[in-house]
Amino acid sequence: MGPTHTAVEDRMRRIAVLVAALALSAASLAGPPAASAAPTAEETLREYAADTWASFVAMTDEETGLPADSLGVDGTRSVQTSTTNIGAYLWSTVVARRLRLISEDELEQRIGVTLSTLERMERHTPSGQFYNWYSIEDGSKLTAWPPTGAPLTPILSSVDNGWLATGLRVVRGYSRALADRAGALYDSMDFGFYYRPDVNRILFHYAPDTGDAPCCYDTIVSESRIASYLGIANGQLPQRHYFGAWRTFPDSCDWSWQETKPVGFTRTYFGETVFEGSYPYAGMRVVPGWGGSAFEALMPALFVPEEKWGRKSWGRNHPNTVQAQVHHGMTEAQYGYWGFSPANDPHGGYREYGVDAVGLSPDGYTSNNDSTRVDNGFAGCPNRATTSNPPPSAYTHGVVTPHAAFLGLRWDREAVLDNLQRLREDFDVYSEWGFADSVDVQDGTVSPFVLSLDQGIIMAALGNELANDVLRRAFSGDDMTERVRPVIAVEEFSATEP
Repeated sequence: MGPTHTAVEDRMRRIAVLVAALALSAASLAGPPAASAAPTAEETLREYAADTWASFVAMTDEETGLPADSLGVDGTRSVQTSTTNIGAYLWSTVVARRLRLISEDELEQRIGVTLSTLERMERHTPSGQFYNWYSIEDGSKLTAWPPTGAPLTPILSSVDNGWLATGLRVVRGYSRALADRAGALYDSMDFGFYYRPDVNRILFHYAPDTGDAPCCYDTIVSESRIASYLGIANGQLPQRHYFGAWRTFPDSCDWSWQETKPVGFTRTYFGETVFEGSYPYAGMRVVPGWGGSAFEALMPALFVPEEKWGRKSWGRNHPNTVQAQVHHGMTEAQYGYWGFSPANDPHGGYREYGVDAVGLSPDGYTSNNDSTRVDNGFAGCPNRATTSNPPPSAYTHGVVTPHAAFLGLRWDREAVLDNLQRLREDFDVYSEWGFADSVDVQDGTVSPFVLSLDQGIIMAALGNELANDVLRRAFSGDDMTERVRPVIAVEEFSATEP
């Protein structure tokens, strides 16, 4: 007589338990399962590049090849674009090709469409300069602001045309198939048009319809350097123009309204007398920008090897600028994150952010929406006594802008990677389009937009980092080395050695 049904079930359960026990024993002898390897720094940077490029694909009109000024999280594109945005798209497309995110055919197709639109867009005939705002839908010059319908006076911006010309110059230097067309547009742009010899500086902009011509960019730590470099390289501006801008304002009581009393010395270059001033900050001396933002200090170096050509000037100031950004975010304000530059305000609108203490303006760019400022005074001058710096607790609603951190890649890669990783872990700041434009690190509010300019900064920094300075090499030329390099090389800042 065989076993009962119950006995068979009991035996099967005991066998199952034994098999499970043997499997558990074997697993324990084999050790824990291997964890997947963490991505390398290069893999992380390539991920950032791929997703940032995806934002350009989403924001660019296929018919005109013009990128929108902004792209919302819902995929909505702005109607308006600027000359700077177009330049950023051109150089970002070159980076995308160099990093093999797109094919050579796609590069030529994309940039070809953009060049066709640029070739027919309305611009200022005497100077060849483009207007500041156009529609991405048909390339027409804007005379009303699309978001509101308010009247808009078309202007020719020296710095915005500088960034468009930069994109064209990069294409000319990178793509044989597109070099002639990009070069023809580049060669037609006259930056000498903005020059005012009496002050040895260039206009902010010119409005053809009204004749309005506000003068002038007057500080060297400014994004306007790119227009100066182009004009000098093209032979449209004299070399001495480079020394027409202030490093800091003078250290006299006539200029005691500036943020800090500078220290420095006087030098003469190319016949121009220059006060080589700098601001003490965090144990360093830094040549300040107007507002203390990363953008105004570091963006031109994405294309011009300033720290190599000017080892005693930009070779000192650029790493100090990055360290000032880090020090402010991590120590002075104790946000736990850093990177401060003009960006979309997470709570709405657009706002300028920076490190106030390394900005010339006493009402300079602050790093937070509650506008916490320092006042270092101006010893020996009336009504400019030094005041105590705000405590870290005063820096409420700090706003960190990821593109500003990317600008530091060349000078402190480890700090940049760490900063970006912590932003990703702590805030909902990353998507299939890369980093959002900004985040309020107190309440966690994230900007609902990416901006093409700021995405272009990220792409440029990543392209240079991952592809052996691809943009610097494409931008270079004999005109730069023969005319621009000598003026950069001769100067010594009073900034301290990093």
